[in-house]
Amino acid sequence: MAYLAHAIGQGHRQPHCRARAEERALSGASLTLRQRELGKRLRELRYQHGLTVEDVAGQLLCSATKVSRLETGMRRPSLRDVRDLCALYHLDERTSTELMTLARGAREQGWWTQYVDVSFEPYIGLEAEAAAITCYSMHYVPGLLQTEQYARALIKAVAPGLEPEVFEQRVEVRLRRQQLLEQDNRPRYLALLDEAVLHRRVGGGQVMYAQLGKILQAEEKDQATVQIIPFDLGAHAAQDSNFVLLEFDEPSLSPVVYVEGLTGSRYIDREADVDRYREAAEQLRDSALNPRDSADRLAELRKALSGS
Repeated sequence: MAYLAHAIGQGHRQPHCRARAEERALSGASLTLRQRELGKRLRELRYQHGLTVEDVAGQLLCSATKVSRLETGMRRPSLRDVRDLCALYHLDERTSTELMTLARGAREQGWWTQYVDVSFEPYIGLEAEAAAITCYSMHYVPGLLQTEQYARALIKAVAPGLEPEVFEQRVEVRLRRQQLLEQDNRPRYLALLDEAVLHRRVGGGQVMYAQLGKILQAEEKDQATVQIIPFDLGAHAAQDSNFVLLEFDEPSLSPVVYVEGLTGSRYIDREADVDRYREAAEQLRDSALNPRDSADRLAELRKALSGS
């Protein structure tokens, strides 16, 4: 974790320490941390009792998937479920109170819950809590760097049948997420972009001209480090998948890899799998153009679009 975090941090000058994590813990987004902490403790308790996910699901009269999502922090817990789990694991009053307090905190409302259609709600909370974000994209500019017009064109292309209200909400949520990079305590953000992303004219030439300008501006403001993976590299470490690696200050919270799909997304937190993605990210970073050369490439492509 350390070597990748260091590499991401090379493009940023703001201090990064435990005080930042404590500051974030006071924010509304900290519900996601509490949700993950609760899930971690529930999983440890299941292990201690020698039970499988299926065993616990049978006791709760629910699906094994529900139990698994509770333990990985990908499902908001109900107070009844946590109460029943406390009874199942024969916890004392003090420990039960701690877990119920975590459950109540995890059920607080983040800003994104006001929107009717936010299909990746867990991701927004994790993104808001992350100390370091490494994003690899081979198809489109990542959401944190998109202009409004680019976002509109992309969402319309990916989901053409959306109701107008839902469409507007998705655009608004995407732009609101970008406030994360404007904070003094923003995460270290590394965007590894396949060069194809820059040549795919989402929304047309004028939209792409503005979009490339926004990426350059984010670099100039020290909000992001962007590295381009050039065409002439050929095959590379993650050619079959976009992914986002999220890392946290809290020692008890393991990193998470988010892999977005057309009909569903995956959250990966198994240590061996996360290590594989981290290794791929490191290889991509080392193979990509350095930040300065990447900025030059962006500027060249933007100049070529200036007549659009």
